[in-house]
Amino acid sequence: FFPPHVASSRRTLIPSTSPTLVTTAFLLSLLAMSAAADDKYTCPTMPPASVGPDSEWYAKKPMVDGVFKFIGGERLPFAGEVTEITSPIIDAATGARAVIGKIPAFSEEDSIAAVKAAAAAWDRGQGPWPQMSLAERIGAVETLVANLTKIRTEIVDVLMWEICKNTGDAAKEFDRTMDFVRLTIAELRANPTLGTGFTKFTEVSGVACQVRRGPVGVMLGLAPFNYPLNEMYAMLIPALLMGNVAVLKLPAVGGLAHILTADAFAAALPPGVLNFITGSGKRTMPPIMESGLVDMIGFIGGTGAMDKLIKQHPEPHRLKVFAQLAGKNIGIVLGDADLEVAAEQCLLGSTAYNGQRCTAVKLMMVHESVYDAFLAKYVAKVNALKVGLPWEDKVNITPLPEPNKPAYLEELIADAVSKGATVANAEMGGGTRHGALFHPAVIAGVTKEMRIFQEEQFGPVLPVAKFSDLSEVYTALKESWNGQQSAIFTSNAAAAAPLIDALSSQVGRININMQCGRSPDQVPFSGRRSSAMGTMSITEALRAFSIETAVTYIAKDSTSVALGAELDKHSKFLAPLSAL
Repeated sequence: FFPPHVASSRRTLIPSTSPTLVTTAFLLSLLAMSAAADDKYTCPTMPPASVGPDSEWYAKKPMVDGVFKFIGGERLPFAGEVTEITSPIIDAATGARAVIGKIPAFSEEDSIAAVKAAAAAWDRGQGPWPQMSLAERIGAVETLVANLTKIRTEIVDVLMWEICKNTGDAAKEFDRTMDFVRLTIAELRANPTLGTGFTKFTEVSGVACQVRRGPVGVMLGLAPFNYPLNEMYAMLIPALLMGNVAVLKLPAVGGLAHILTADAFAAALPPGVLNFITGSGKRTMPPIMESGLVDMIGFIGGTGAMDKLIKQHPEPHRLKVFAQLAGKNIGIVLGDADLEVAAEQCLLGSTAYNGQRCTAVKLMMVHESVYDAFLAKYVAKVNALKVGLPWEDKVNITPLPEPNKPAYLEELIADAVSKGATVANAEMGGGTRHGALFHPAVIAGVTKEMRIFQEEQFGPVLPVAKFSDLSEVYTALKESWNGQQSAIFTSNAAAAAPLIDALSSQVGRININMQCGRSPDQVPFSGRRSSAMGTMSITEALRAFSIETAVTYIAKDSTSVALGAELDKHSKFLAPLSAL
C-alpha cells in the first residue's frame, strides 16, 4: 500500500517498528474499518510520530522558560499556575508529547495589570511613544529588527517543534516577517500620509491644510497558531509605527516564539509600549475588554471569538476593529482548464503547511467533463507528498499542532463517507492517523449535504465536488459564509468573466489559474461576509491602525501663514519628510 518514499518516512517516524509490522498494522486497521458495513468510518491508525534519544534532533529539543510576566517593559516574577507547552511530536522516551517549554497561566488580575501598563504608556496620547516623531519610532523598530535577527535560530527551532513547520517554512516565516517590517518602514518613509495628500500646507477653499496620521490608543492583538509571528507582526508593527501601544494575547499553541522576543522588545521600546498575556482566553480576555481600556483590536482567528470580544467592550462605538477571520475558499475547475496547472495549484493551495491556512483552497468544484481526469492528477500529486517530521528533508506534511484536530478531521471524513463520498487515496494511506500526523485524505464525491462542503477543516482533508452546470457553483458561492477568496481555473476569458463578475461582490481576491494566498504583502488582503473586517497589506494595515489628523488655518491670515511655515521645525508630529 505504500510507495517507497512513504514507507521510508514511516521508518523515520517510528524507528522501533519494522516496515513489515507497520504494513501489517495498516492492513489490520483497514480490515477492522470494513468489518461491518453499518459501522461508522474510522481512520486507520499507526504508532504516533515520535523522536527518541537516539536521534540527533532529540538533543536539539528546545526548553523555553517563559515563567515570567512581560508587563511594563520588564520581566516580572510569576508565582501562579504554570502551563507546560508540548510539541505534537511524541517523546519516545516518555510516550507522551514532548515538553518544550513553560508559560504562566495569567489570572484576571494579571491581565488587568498588563492592560493598565499599556494604558499608562499611552497616557491618553501623551506618553513618550505616541509623542515621539515618526522618525524616532522608525529608528526604534529598526533596532527591534536587529535584536530579533540575533535570535532567529532559536525562533525558527521553536516554530519547528511547537507548530511543526518544516525547516524551510519555519525559516521563511521569520524572514518574511522581517521583510514585512522593512517594507512597511520603506512605505512610511516614501508616503507618510499613505495617499491622503496634503503633505505640505495646501490651500483649499480658503483654508490651508496639512495632514499626518496619528495613533488610536491601546491595541489588543490576537493571532492564531499557524503563523504566530507573521500574522501578529502584520498588525503589531504598523500599529507601533503609528504610535499606538499594545497588549498581545499570545496563542495557546504557537506562543513560545513570542516568549523568546521579550528581551528584544524591552531593549527597543519604552516601558509599557508592549505587554504579553498568556493563558486561557476565556479567563483573561473578558476583564480586559470590560475595562474599557482597549481602543482597538487587531484580531486574526475565528468569528465566534471576535464577536464575543466586541460585545464585552462597554463602549463598542469607539472600538476600532481590524479582523481577518475564517475562510472556505473554493477552487473552481472549468471544463477547458489546463488540468496539470489546476491540479498543481490546487495541491499547493490545499496542502501547504498541512492546509492550516485561512487562505487554503478548502473545497474544489470540478466540471463533470474533466472531473475524473482532474481527480486522477490531483490524487497522484497528493500521494507523492512526503509525510514526516519537520526537520526531514523535503517533507511536506507534518504533525498537526492542535491536540483535537485529528479527531475533528476524522469526524468530517466519517460524515462524508456516510453520505456517499469516498476516500480516493485510501489505498495509499489517505486518512491514516499517526498520532498528530495525519496523512492527507482526498474526499471524492462531495456534495453540499456533507459537513466538509461547508465547514472550514483547517487541515489535510481535501474535498472534491463535481458540478454539471455553473448554476451549481453560483448557488454554492451565494450560500457560502466565505468572503475571502476563490480560484478559477480556465483557459477562456469569456468563461472566466461571468465568474469574476459574480465573485467581485462576494470575496476579496479572485485568483486565475493560481492558488489562493495572501502574498505578496503589497497586494490588498481583504474579505467580506464572515471572513474579514478591514484590509491587510502594508499600506492598508498602516491606515487601519491610525487616523488622519489635519492641521489647518485661514489661508489669508498672514500670522498663521508665517507660523505654518515654521511649524515643521518645532513639531514632532509635523516633522519634515527629509527627517524620515
